[in-house]
Amino acid sequence: MTTTASQEAFLQTFHAEHPSVTAEVFDRGRASDGRTSYEILRDRVTGSRRVLDLGCGDGLLLEYLAREDGRQLAGVDLSPESLALARRRPALSDARLEEGRAQELPFADDSFDACVSHLALMLMGEIEQVAAEVARVLSPGGILACVVGGGAVGGEAYDRFLGLLRSTVAKLPATQRIPALGDGRARSRNGLDSVLGPAGFGAVDWETVPLDLSGPVGQVWTTVSGMYDLGPLDRSTVERLREAFLAEVTDLTTPDGRVPCAVKVHVATARLR
Repeated sequence: MTTTASQEAFLQTFHAEHPSVTAEVFDRGRASDGRTSYEILRDRVTGSRRVLDLGCGDGLLLEYLAREDGRQLAGVDLSPESLALARRRPALSDARLEEGRAQELPFADDSFDACVSHLALMLMGEIEQVAAEVARVLSPGGILACVVGGGAVGGEAYDRFLGLLRSTVAKLPATQRIPALGDGRARSRNGLDSVLGPAGFGAVDWETVPLDLSGPVGQVWTTVSGMYDLGPLDRSTVERLREAFLAEVTDLTTPDGRVPCAVKVHVATARLR
């Protein structure tokens, strides 16, 4: 059985080597209205003065949030390497950036008007404790807004990559497979309702947003190969996977050299009653 400690140890090791991988990929993705998933999340908490980023990584979302004047910003993350990058952002010179766990937030009660989380809540174990801690540090009426992964858009490059990845991983020993990460309830509306409701939140608002990550084949490979599943793989296995992927998307490549690639994310928001 995977424990929260083993999940967190894996995430810390992965992000020590890849401290900004999520931001590098998803800051390229665009919804149909031209916004990134970071901008969509930022816009969900417009007007909130005190904002906490749960799993802030290298600070990209906090930098977007800092563009609204007068904000007091804070972030917490497991990865010291990612936080080191966040601290280098001039826009975050006044932000409080803490290394820590979402299950034990280092902030006082009623410290924030909003809490945001980009592709992080779904990776967290002991999710009921996370929900309780977020409720504790939010003021009454405060909002939780998060982006969680929604999978592939059928028929495009990411969908095909996942097929190749599954067949590759199925042949590998357990030592080259990642631990089960997070709690599956964080990936669905009903699941989040079941977790957040007992912590004092109202009903979850849920929107599914496709993100376009198309580009040259090398860029698309960088996008899909940033997945956690590749972390434990040896170089030769990754190289074989890359070669198989390049062959697999040949028929998708447009005359100008672009490969269509899209993923879905879910944007969930709930207010503390």
